[in-house]
Amino acid sequence: MEKYWVSKSTYTKVLSARVAAAEVLAQVLRGQSLSALLPKYANRVLEKDRSLFKEICFGSLRWYPQIALLIKRLVEKPLREKDLEIQGLIACGIYQLMHLRTSEHAVVNETVAATKGLNRVWAKGLVNAVLRTFQREKASLLDEQVGNNVFQTAHPKWLLKKLEEAWLPALAAEIVAGNNERGPMTLRVNTLRQSRDDYLEQLKTADIIAEATQFSGVGITLATAVDVLQLPGFEDGEISVQDEAAQLAASLLLLEPHQVVLDACCAPGGKTCHILETEPGIKSLLAIDSEPRRMLKVEENLNRLKLKSDLKTADAGTLDAWWDKTPFDRILLDAPCSATGVIRRHPDIKILRKPSDIDKLSQIQATLLERLWQTLANEGILVYATCSVLPEENDQVVKAFVESRKDVEIMTIDASWGEITDCGRQLFPTTNGHDGFYYARLRKIGRPV
Repeated sequence: MEKYWVSKSTYTKVLSARVAAAEVLAQVLRGQSLSALLPKYANRVLEKDRSLFKEICFGSLRWYPQIALLIKRLVEKPLREKDLEIQGLIACGIYQLMHLRTSEHAVVNETVAATKGLNRVWAKGLVNAVLRTFQREKASLLDEQVGNNVFQTAHPKWLLKKLEEAWLPALAAEIVAGNNERGPMTLRVNTLRQSRDDYLEQLKTADIIAEATQFSGVGITLATAVDVLQLPGFEDGEISVQDEAAQLAASLLLLEPHQVVLDACCAPGGKTCHILETEPGIKSLLAIDSEPRRMLKVEENLNRLKLKSDLKTADAGTLDAWWDKTPFDRILLDAPCSATGVIRRHPDIKILRKPSDIDKLSQIQATLLERLWQTLANEGILVYATCSVLPEENDQVVKAFVESRKDVEIMTIDASWGEITDCGRQLFPTTNGHDGFYYARLRKIGRPV
């Protein structure tokens, strides 16, 4: 018997983990993001099955460049756009057969049964045939792909090329390997409430294994991810979930009391909150983002941490829409980017990002940098940040900006983390460590253009 629950006076059908995962993959293939889809579909899966649902979603997308090649080999006639749910379902099945320890018999049976939940019973025979053929011929199918770099790395060809052009072969290989790992769960301690050492003791008491991060002075990495509600003091704002690389932004601003600060492109608000935790004596903080839905998350984070910031939903590059002509002493520009440094947390990037996106993004980044520079006070500092590992979005953007002006100087970032570049520092995704991130710090030196 099918299960339903009531939501806003309507009956919502409960989905099995595999049906929900297939629908998520289909929507990603149509261009939607995993982060937008996951909460909506997770709420339709029984609580006991949600961990399996998320595992299948993340895993199938992480290895999709491999799986897509196998599907192309196993399905004679490409599936139509309207039947991408079946493409997603087959991908989920192959992922489980390749990477999970679940009984292969159960995987095949449950995946075939999911065709009914997708209202595509016609595909039952197809799904069964594809998965059983993969079971029988797995060794030979994998042998066929030995020389295929896309298959071996589970990365799209264009991205592999860019990584190999930008970095030494060994480093490019490390980035690829890091992208295919699961990112650790990292916390940021709210030092307005307590020290990192004190919170580590709380975790120890709660039998949660953790250790201090290597580079962030307020970070903690958990040995195993847990539900945030299991973390001592989470609901009271004692800690936040934030990758170690992102935790480095606030200290780079060199914050002091009475400063006027701008956090541009601020959603979901982790860095906004960290700025306020780092220097509670600043005069004001304006946090801007163009997406109303994401701004709600910023507000939620501020409320949980009992912090206050001026919030504005606006395009940071359209100054007339939000700037009152008061210069900022500090600006954090966390620019929109390819997110190629956080693929392990957002594996759908392997599908959604296209080569043409990089040029478009670098133009947006350059425009934001030029326009926000107009709002920076003389002797003020702007920190330019991305979660990209591609120089086109990082050093090249900053270098072109610096060379185009006479009122800017690059401030050296003296740190033990990341690789030094011409204009800043580049972090790469590391196993059990931080994500990929880029930072450059610029000072306005008071001379006219």
